Amino acid sequence: MSQSKYKRILLKLSGEALMGSQNYGIDSARLMQYGKEIKELVEMGVEVAIVIGGGNIYRGIQAEKSGIDRVQGDHMGMLATMINGLSVQSALEALGMKTRLQSAIKMEQIAEPFIRRKAVRHLEKGRVVIFGAGTGNPYFTTDTAASLRAIEIEADVILKGTRVDGIYTADPEKDPTATKFDTLTFQEVIAKDLNVMDMTAFTLCRENNVPIIVFDMNKQGNLMKVVTGEKVGTLVA
Repeated sequence: MSQSKYKRILLKLSGEALMGSQNYGIDSARLMQYGKEIKELVEMGVEVAIVIGGGNIYRGIQAEKSGIDRVQGDHMGMLATMINGLSVQSALEALGMKTRLQSAIKMEQIAEPFIRRKAVRHLEKGRVVIFGAGTGNPYFTTDTAASLRAIEIEADVILKGTRVDGIYTADPEKDPTATKFDTLTFQEVIAKDLNVMDMTAFTLCRENNVPIIVFDMNKQGNLMKVVTGEKVGTLVA
């Protein structure tokens, strides 16, 4: 069996990725595909933490356009990430994995509060830890939550699973002439004004030397390839 390149990873999934071919909500087939791929890593001894967005259910920024207060909208978005977190937890447990869902907003009946030491202990025991409710604060994205949690738990890398197979010179879904980068430095991303994560998240990673790999999570087997060190996606380091 291939050896993992990383001991502890933080997997950042977008809420949109859970929609599969639907226009909103959660596609159970996509959920189980992710679950099986995560299980392979856990069985290999990789410690896995997950941060998931809420864009398949609700987006705080969209709410502003519909007249909802930005802070209220962001709180609604945080609750959407908890719905997704519960669905991922359910899928992983259906596959026989041990999990913990931790929330940045207190909701004792459904999740543990985020406690850094507890999260690290769960990971050491082989449990998959899902971090929900973003950072618990408005005006911060789930990308920032992923960067923050990765630094707190001392993850070796952030794996940003998207619908695109890396970072391009332009949006490949809109510009057919866009070319892909294999590797980039943090400085190059800033100089080229590339959209990897929002600036707060990106700056946190840069200041704390946390590498980011952007890859296509929807292509089966890609997650394992990334973790075993194959050249998939784009590495920012």
